Amino acid sequence: MQLMRIGAPGAEKPAVRINETHYVDVSDVVQDFDEAFFGGDGLSSLASVVEDRVAAGRTTAFGGERIGAPIARPHQILCIGLNYSDHAAETGNPVPEEPILFTKSPNTLVGPNDDVRIPRGSTKTDWEVELGVVIGRRTSYLDSVEDAKDAIAGFVLVNDVSERTFQMERGGQWSKGKSAETFNPCGPWLATTDEIPDVNSLQMWLEVNGVPRQKGTTATMIFDPYFIVHHLSQFMVLEPGDLINTGTPPGVGMGHKPPIWLKPGDVVELGIDHLGTQRQAVIAPR
Repeated sequence: MQLMRIGAPGAEKPAVRINETHYVDVSDVVQDFDEAFFGGDGLSSLASVVEDRVAAGRTTAFGGERIGAPIARPHQILCIGLNYSDHAAETGNPVPEEPILFTKSPNTLVGPNDDVRIPRGSTKTDWEVELGVVIGRRTSYLDSVEDAKDAIAGFVLVNDVSERTFQMERGGQWSKGKSAETFNPCGPWLATTDEIPDVNSLQMWLEVNGVPRQKGTTATMIFDPYFIVHHLSQFMVLEPGDLINTGTPPGVGMGHKPPIWLKPGDVVELGIDHLGTQRQAVIAPR
């Protein structure tokens, strides 16, 4: 299934995408795609509801509605840094021996086509196309990497927007550069694990103002999604609906010579195989 949330900010309704033109409204049977839904095995019961409604012709045509993030605000957004060897090289950093972990404020989560706002005082706002992993059940101390597969609800497209001055030059605390408002566009849909033929072989790309900036594949990840989930479960409890951003391929703004930074008026477009595309207009600080 491809889970979506459609509607104005704060009033999104859960839906399931059927194809490019139609979806099934499931807001009468699902309150939201949140901790209660994923933790209560909502995916299993929802599948039969959607099947019955499609068979009965109970589908709705997309009509230009706003698309929200496909998950409600999670308990936490966890991020893995320098997880592509070629991206580590462009930043001048060694390949990590184990996943580099930092957090991102959950209130950064916005829809895939919502505006990205430059923070006050920013001079180095950057882009990062990434594969996101959504946790499907309360998880800790997984016994093996293989067990991690059963702990994942699905995968999403995310833009891990970053402010490099805040991240690198304000005490070296990455969360400072990752947690400004609008800094985590997510969606347009969450693809359940059965929708993805091979999560370790997905093409990904990003353009700024129509100019290609990032092109990569999850095949060059240092630590794949299953390893990451297993690894994190040894240090913390992962809650249903938690989001993990798994790193970005080369081509970020700070990797260019000279660096390229986002500015008001720019348009960022990005995508990953099977996970759709995003489009964000960059707007000025408040």
